[in-house]
Amino acid sequence: MSELIDITPVVSPRLAVFPGDTPFSREVLLDMARGAHITLSTIRATLHLGAHADAASHYTKSGATIDRMPLELYVGPCRVVRCDAAQGRRLAIADLRGIALDAPRVLIATGSAPDPERWNDDFAGLEPSLVDHLADHGVRLVGIDTPSVDTADSKDLPAHARCRERGIAIVEGLRLGTVAPGRYEFIGLPLALEGCDASPIRAVLRRMAPG
Repeated sequence: MSELIDITPVVSPRLAVFPGDTPFSREVLLDMARGAHITLSTIRATLHLGAHADAASHYTKSGATIDRMPLELYVGPCRVVRCDAAQGRRLAIADLRGIALDAPRVLIATGSAPDPERWNDDFAGLEPSLVDHLADHGVRLVGIDTPSVDTADSKDLPAHARCRERGIAIVEGLRLGTVAPGRYEFIGLPLALEGCDASPIRAVLRRMAPG
């Protein structure tokens, strides 16, 4: 059986979220350690928590909610690429020069948000022209190791908008620091949360043939 590589940050109260968003918390309602017959708990958190899939409705009024996003986008061949030293700027087409875009899913390791438990405002984003470049090569999903495909101070979210225009799904908050570039199978299914703008995912990779 092929090895699964977990690329999901651990969800805990320490996991950083966008300033002003809702961090993870857990309330234990029943606890076997305290004599209850079961352990039962309730959680509260932003849907944009750690590794998560954005729904189109997150950034477009008429966009699909996460329960209506096509599931096939979130399973299948992908290429992991590394574009280090991208702190505080948007990645451009030149940053992917020489990299084979030979899979319908591309996961980009920027190294610009290295600690999921520490918020930093200078993580990398994507140029809209790079989104076009990916779409022109048949990419249908882009993933990134930062909290957003846009920079932290962006309000008009041009990379999100271009992904919507070009039919590219977005996955953010991946943990790619130790993943070697190459071809993998990506598995990161969102929950069927009716009417919602995102869903946390358990994102994993499975190694494919060398290439």
